[in-house]
Amino acid sequence: MYDDGYMLTQLIINALGFYITARIVPGLVIENWETLGVVAVVWGVLSVILKPILILLTLPVNFMTLGLFTFVINAGLIMLMGEIVPGFAVKNFGTSLLAAVVLSLLNVVLGKLR
Repeated sequence: MYDDGYMLTQLIINALGFYITARIVPGLVIENWETLGVVAVVWGVLSVILKPILILLTLPVNFMTLGLFTFVINAGLIMLMGEIVPGFAVKNFGTSLLAAVVLSLLNVVLGKLR
């Protein structure tokens, strides 16, 4: 389905997106480069495994909000990463929601560079 080049490119895009997001959004902290790498990998795993399940479970709400509820799902996943990844901290849900929006916009821009 995906080749190794695609996965590596996506990992780099995720890492760059989180780095820029942490610089823009106050309250989102990534302590060091190793943490950034772990965050990019964990985000990739959560996006492949957990996110589709959550989108399917919240499909009616997502449909009624014209897809905007996906930002809430992404914010929840960012909050979850803040709990499980040492060195990655999220101040509160509002910070996480803002980070989800910024990260989505960055992924659109960075994805075009691929």
